[in-house]
Amino acid sequence: MPDFGDGPAASRSAGIRLTLLGSDRALNEADLPELYGYPADAGRTWVRANFISSVDGGATVAGTSGGLGGPGDRVVFRLLRELADVIVVGAGTVRVEGYSGAQLGVAARRRRQLRGQSEVPQLAIVTKSGHLARDLGVFTRTEVPPLVLTTTAAADETRRRLTGLAEVVDCSDTDPAKVDEAVLLARLAERGLRRILTEGGPILLGSFIERGLLDELCLTIAPFVVGGLARRIVTGPGQLKTPMRYAHLLTDDAGYLYTRYVKA
Repeated sequence: MPDFGDGPAASRSAGIRLTLLGSDRALNEADLPELYGYPADAGRTWVRANFISSVDGGATVAGTSGGLGGPGDRVVFRLLRELADVIVVGAGTVRVEGYSGAQLGVAARRRRQLRGQSEVPQLAIVTKSGHLARDLGVFTRTEVPPLVLTTTAAADETRRRLTGLAEVVDCSDTDPAKVDEAVLLARLAERGLRRILTEGGPILLGSFIERGLLDELCLTIAPFVVGGLARRIVTGPGQLKTPMRYAHLLTDDAGYLYTRYVKA
């Protein structure tokens, strides 16, 4: 999902009311950081994924996830970005969804500073090939130059191509043509980036699941059915059945469900 920033979409989200199911407790935006806070252990990397799907499991409408979103979803989306040290996203999703750098308002920046974080979370783009055009919004519309997480085989050429636009990081292990997910997280941790948020795409999420590295899934269920060939939130060659524990379930007047599950 592309960055909503703090423009018109944020204004339309103002005053959204959510209900915590199981308690019927009414919530506003000020209550949400407590529900979505990362674990207190600052020395541990925590991988959180945030995705949206229709009731029938479709992750996109007309090829993108943005068509499924609503005001409440935008509130959660912006909050999860505010809480994260870094936003990890696949190169394909960056292109399809039209990503730019994260955009936060003054109040969110102050809260991040109080938590000891940078004012704006950095974007980290995962790419096996390193083939990223210099005119992408992630390079031209951002306050913070992104990280580009790539392979040993592609790193040198990618650094030459993106000189002055991004820091290129080699994230291979024994296979120089593959991004290794555990190495990727270690490289981020070396930079003090341990509160991880990934927003896609489905292949990247699948790789975290397959390696047993996903700690949390925040899944918004949009009140639509889409049919057709809409893809799921996750895809990939491998499977790993991972038990997850229900943390909370929110809803709003539009019928969206905001689920949060953590690894059991």
